[in-house]
Amino acid sequence: MSRTKTAAPPHQGGAPGTPGPTPVAPPRALKQRRRRPALIALSLALTAVGGLSGALLFTATGERTDVLAVSHEVAAGEVIEDGDLTEVSISLDPALKPVKAADRGSVVGKRAAVALTPGALLARDQYTATSLLKQGDTLVGVATKPSQRPTSGLFPGRKVLIVSTPGENDEAADAPPQTIAATVVAVGDPADATGVATIDVAVPATDGPALAARAATGRVAIVVKSGSGS
Repeated sequence: MSRTKTAAPPHQGGAPGTPGPTPVAPPRALKQRRRRPALIALSLALTAVGGLSGALLFTATGERTDVLAVSHEVAAGEVIEDGDLTEVSISLDPALKPVKAADRGSVVGKRAAVALTPGALLARDQYTATSLLKQGDTLVGVATKPSQRPTSGLFPGRKVLIVSTPGENDEAADAPPQTIAATVVAVGDPADATGVATIDVAVPATDGPALAARAATGRVAIVVKSGSGS
């Protein structure tokens, strides 16, 4: 009985004796980069610091302060009343030194050292407790018609000259007229259609009686000299 031979599988490498194709090595798995814990902590710290700085900057620039502002015009030398002030909230600039709203009580009753304009912030050097009527001065009221005083330039604190004027029937003298130096303390509004207004002035006590006598006759005029105050 004959034995059946099993056929051998075909040779995969080609001709006998010829080496087969070189096997390709599988790709190596990429190693996952490991982050150092110290770098992670440093990054988190820098992020936190940056956020905190931004928050502080926003808080500083957004902080507002209640301060005093002028609501009504106040002439230099006049007493500051409560109604002349208002409170506003602002983002305070270090270069500004306005009066805080909490100090309102210490401002009311003081005199304006300069003319106060509505809408402006009130600064500490703009008011004073010093009275325009100094020790040894006398306060004299001088009633004047529009022709006896300047139409502008009279305000409390202004230095003026009270000039003696001749009467209607007097001839003009060749000599310079007599004058008395004075400081304006208050400027009254015209009382009637004639435009007569009383100007309160402070003069040395030695000149007070003479000025009062001249003012009673109406033979005086008020003169403002240049450079005598703004």
